[in-house]
Amino acid sequence: MMPFTRLDAVAAPLPLVNVDTDKILPAPFLKTISRTGLGKGLFHSLRSEPDFILNHAPWDQAGILVALDNFGCGSSREHAPWALLDFGIRCVIAPSIADIFYNNCCKNGILPIVLPHTDIDRLMALATDPATATLSVDLAQQTVRATTGLALPFVIDAQRKQDLLQGVDDIARSLTREADIAAYEHAMDSRQVGVRAITQAGLDG
Repeated sequence: MMPFTRLDAVAAPLPLVNVDTDKILPAPFLKTISRTGLGKGLFHSLRSEPDFILNHAPWDQAGILVALDNFGCGSSREHAPWALLDFGIRCVIAPSIADIFYNNCCKNGILPIVLPHTDIDRLMALATDPATATLSVDLAQQTVRATTGLALPFVIDAQRKQDLLQGVDDIARSLTREADIAAYEHAMDSRQVGVRAITQAGLDG
């Protein structure tokens, strides 16, 4: 996956609570295992409304989403973060994010940030105005900054931070231990050969 280091992008405000994964990407778009092309289905029902924020510049090029409580709740469909990523959104900021969705974001190169309601309110107000909608998210420094001078720190698990910085998912991290895995499998194969030999010797005896 693509490393996440620093993101300077337009933030789109989504002042809705309990936005579930079906709202993020409806079921009819789940008929593929491809991660590309799903951006067209992102927030499909909301984008059918002419006034929806992602239908208008500069938010139609948003790379950051500022949402409200319990974002990403509902089913565990990994297609939801795929759709966000395909649209161009690489960071979701909310006061609370559903656990499975949070994990799926991290595994796909999207940075999920949880901030207090007071900070979300300030970011939501900034994102609503095109003149202040651009934010800078620095993962190494763990800060969200606005052009107004506002700087907000955030917390993230150390392992998830390193994985995002390096662009490493669970599979890639496992492959860094390929030599150890091969040695373990060889040892297990040798052990099984020995067990079979002992068993056969017992039968022959």
